[in-house]
Amino acid sequence: MSAAITTTLNSDNTGVYLSNGQWLDAAQGQAAALPPPDAARAGTMAFALLAAHNKTSEGDMFRLAFDALISHDITYVAIIQTARASGMTAFPLPYVLTNCHNSLCAVGGTINEDDHLFGLSATKKYGGDFVPAHLAVIHQYAREMLAAGGKMILGSDSHTRYGVLGTLGFGEGGPELVKQLLGRTYDLPRPDVVAVCLEGSPRPGVGPQDVALALIAAVFPDGLVQNKILEFVGPGIAALSVDSRLGIDVMTTETACLSSIWQTDMAVRDWLTLHGRPGDFLPLAPSEGAWYDGLIRIDLAAVEPMIALPFHPSNARTIREFLDNAQDLLAGVEEDAARLSLARPRLRERLQGRNFFADQGIIAGCSGGTYENLALAAEILRGRSTGSGAFSLSLYPASQPQYLELVRNGLAAVLMEAGAVCKTAFCGPCFGAGDIPANNTFSLRHTTRNFPS
Repeated sequence: MSAAITTTLNSDNTGVYLSNGQWLDAAQGQAAALPPPDAARAGTMAFALLAAHNKTSEGDMFRLAFDALISHDITYVAIIQTARASGMTAFPLPYVLTNCHNSLCAVGGTINEDDHLFGLSATKKYGGDFVPAHLAVIHQYAREMLAAGGKMILGSDSHTRYGVLGTLGFGEGGPELVKQLLGRTYDLPRPDVVAVCLEGSPRPGVGPQDVALALIAAVFPDGLVQNKILEFVGPGIAALSVDSRLGIDVMTTETACLSSIWQTDMAVRDWLTLHGRPGDFLPLAPSEGAWYDGLIRIDLAAVEPMIALPFHPSNARTIREFLDNAQDLLAGVEEDAARLSLARPRLRERLQGRNFFADQGIIAGCSGGTYENLALAAEILRGRSTGSGAFSLSLYPASQPQYLELVRNGLAAVLMEAGAVCKTAFCGPCFGAGDIPANNTFSLRHTTRNFPS
């Protein structure tokens, strides 16, 4: 586990109270006359949102109705057809259909655009909003246009996470969205809620992906937060821009947690105001004496630049550790590739002394393609060159409004002058449908995943 992260999740008595900014165990909470844990759980932000959307009072079972649904073009066709065949005559709640997954690949003849035309016709017939191809990746659209404080959104995509803006987002399979379209509930046994306390400030050169990878590496291998809700609190939140928070938040999917929620502040209000939605801000914070089923503490100042080696984001090391042990670590990746019956890369050939050379770079998607990431990339590359054919760099702004701002302020020109190729919003680099590297070449990707194939 990273020195930046400490956790109570491996101990027998994992629960903690948050009282006056201090973390107290059960005995200390009892001595301070705090309510018993079962009652104090209601003080978490997560339970407040769940209770507000619960349609019954059946003990530990929540039966939830969401404020909005969102799907992309790999999933919405089957969802709508199933709901229609089951009697749906109109979308009973806001439903957004985005076109960011099979947008740019001509697979199966005309099938991609056929899907898009189906989605457009469905919104005209049943209601909802249609987001044409190239305009936004699913989660960036939700951030800019849909997520709001105190809301809950169900999406048919694994990375449905909008906790930074005060929204509980759940990523589920299509049948759960069908149930919502038919007026039924999302049935959820009472989940554990784990506090993630952010402290300190990141050092220069450390970004949201570094924090996320450190967290994933610390908790995923042992399933420490599987199907639990992560609740981000603590003074370190104020040290992070909203874009940085969003980059960390969307990566919580890779911890195997159920969802995430963050304490909100005036930076979130300002972000929503800049996006024309000041009324969607809601101050969120846990109640005094809230009880959590576990605690993860992250010292942002101790987080180092990270890299996740194939074939999972949890296979993460500090870049310093990677370079110090590159021969052994890359040999392990080659062995994993053989075990998975994948193409057998010769990654150690890419080492020259202590330097590791890549053939391709991608900055894209809901974790990488944020405005702030791309603006910082432009400043790093200003006046420099990405090379003359040995290395390619592709950038995918996560929405057209972000791309437009990069054009207006000249940063897109800086990136292009350096040799980067600016493309339109597309989720493909995350799931293997875009910029596929050649055999035995290596791609560095600021995206959500590095799974096999």
